[in-house]
Amino acid sequence: MPMLNGMADPASYRPAPGTIPTGPGVYRFSDPDGRVIYVGKAINLRQRLNSYFADPAALHFRTQTMVRTAARVEWTLVRNELEALQLEYTWIKQYEPRFNIKYRDDKSYPWVAVTWSEEFPRVFVGRGSKRKGTRYFGPYAQAWAIRDTIDSLLRVFPMRSCTKGVFNSAHASGRPCLMGYIGKCSAPCVGRIDAEAHRDLVEDVCDFLAGRTATLVRRIESEMLVASSNLEFERAAVLRDRLGALRQATERNAIVLGDGTDADVVALAEDPLEVSVQVFHVRDGRVRGERGWVAERSDDADTGALLEQFLLQLYADVDADAIPPQVLLPTLPESADVLAQLLGEQRDGRVRLKVPQRGDKAALLQTAARNAADALALHKIRRASDLSTRNRALEELQEALDLPQVPLRIECYDISHTMGTEVVASMVVFEDGLARKSEYRRFVIRTVEGSNDVGAMHEVITRRFTRLIEERKRAEADADPESGPLLVDPTTGAPRKFAYAPSLVVVDGGAPQVAAAGRALAELGIVDVALCGLAKRLEEVWLPGEEYPLILPRASEGLYLLQRVRDEAHRFAITHHRSRRSASMVESLLDEVPGLGEIRRKALISSFGSLRKLRAATAEQIAEVPGIGPRTAAAIKEALDGQEAPVAINVSTGEVLQE
Repeated sequence: MPMLNGMADPASYRPAPGTIPTGPGVYRFSDPDGRVIYVGKAINLRQRLNSYFADPAALHFRTQTMVRTAARVEWTLVRNELEALQLEYTWIKQYEPRFNIKYRDDKSYPWVAVTWSEEFPRVFVGRGSKRKGTRYFGPYAQAWAIRDTIDSLLRVFPMRSCTKGVFNSAHASGRPCLMGYIGKCSAPCVGRIDAEAHRDLVEDVCDFLAGRTATLVRRIESEMLVASSNLEFERAAVLRDRLGALRQATERNAIVLGDGTDADVVALAEDPLEVSVQVFHVRDGRVRGERGWVAERSDDADTGALLEQFLLQLYADVDADAIPPQVLLPTLPESADVLAQLLGEQRDGRVRLKVPQRGDKAALLQTAARNAADALALHKIRRASDLSTRNRALEELQEALDLPQVPLRIECYDISHTMGTEVVASMVVFEDGLARKSEYRRFVIRTVEGSNDVGAMHEVITRRFTRLIEERKRAEADADPESGPLLVDPTTGAPRKFAYAPSLVVVDGGAPQVAAAGRALAELGIVDVALCGLAKRLEEVWLPGEEYPLILPRASEGLYLLQRVRDEAHRFAITHHRSRRSASMVESLLDEVPGLGEIRRKALISSFGSLRKLRAATAEQIAEVPGIGPRTAAAIKEALDGQEAPVAINVSTGEVLQE
């Protein structure tokens, strides 16, 4: 079989033209040893499979690796999309193919377990694998919080919570444990309650944990009133105390959806390399649990396809009552109707997949999305801060870019502007794989007008390395005969700002931006600094003078570091751009205020910092700025209130830059 770099040539096992059926089905790629390495589904098998063989170079890197690792492809026809969805997941569970996306918990979450199959079921908080015959609730964000809830719950429904050893010991001695003495256990171990009555308590606990609290409250209230009317005051007092404890346990979880909705809220945060998912489990309008996952992206699937894959994994092999009637999503997968039908059959009831547009549900989805973004950022920080990982990333960059040594100092540059105005640039510095924020620099582009990112990149590289040359000359002039050039200012002792040359310059962009930066370095005679660009679309690495980009493996720590450096440069550039745009907006809006000159406009900008804060200020607060009297403050307030807040868009990112 023909091989490419030790891998199979996809053309060697491509099915003959016309042999692939056009109906719906599920396909699987296998390696030379017969192991299934990827499983997928398609409405049109011929169209989908031909896409793998038409131009492998155009595929996502991980998909390229998959088709070159495989030695054959097989498929099974099905009748419809629902059967395709079911068979796809069956095969994924059966074969565990290494190229399918796998969501990993970003941490270990506690759950509440009730050993339903035992004669006297036990409730406890645990983690790890699950067992048959046990009902599970959660997962929950904090172990201590759910333990407090269980502690309050046992005052209401004193079911067994002891281990099997403690239960058997108490049964043998005829004396209950401490929980039985303090009223948090009905002591079935010594026969104070029979199995049927104890199971009634267990069912009440399960109802509470499943979110069915309103029914429990109404029943206890009814029993309390009956006991009171029958003059059973001791029983009424016990029920009253139980009702208070139940309400206390219920109030630990704040209401987030006032209509008492049962739903799972699913949100994603994604980048070209990884995806983070956050799920809020809402029962009876309250967040009963939350959970997060992080996974490496297996291909260039869109958000809808990622959600489909995730939901199949989330609800696989769970009890019917673990699937809620609603699943709230940021967008609907193409197979939303079929997926809802599949989940409905598993739940034995209707399941709706919805995208909330407004109100509490949309706000909760946004909160879940922020948590997903935070989890992804934290995952990246943990990964990047590990010493061995950083070393591996730098070594991979050295090898991939053919550098003479590892790039201990990396500088990255990004351009930001709005419709060609307020053009700025950022320079961020990473040393030994970590951000060195004291070395960050900002530039206001002077010689380039309009949306000319290439020209702006040439200017900023020219200015930065002109300063490097100047600082080197000063260092040589101040040189000590014994220690050599002095890289600190001899008068202040502070490091010279631009005296340190980077090992690697990274520009945000593709071939045009790299060519502009390379031209600037060549014009200045800088030949000892490596250069590359990172394009956002496919995370391609562009090198000077090369016709085609360098494609680093998606799992590469070197690519991960480049991406983090590029994203930090983009963030820093956007921050600078917003501050300048806000200042220019303030000045333009205040041009018509009589008696307000340049000095007092600058005082306003310095005092409030942004247009948004100035708009929110009262006339009295504006008058407190030095040089601004009550009459001028009133005129400023009138001018600001008479103007609509402008909306600007960063054309390079599509990001709305509303103040």
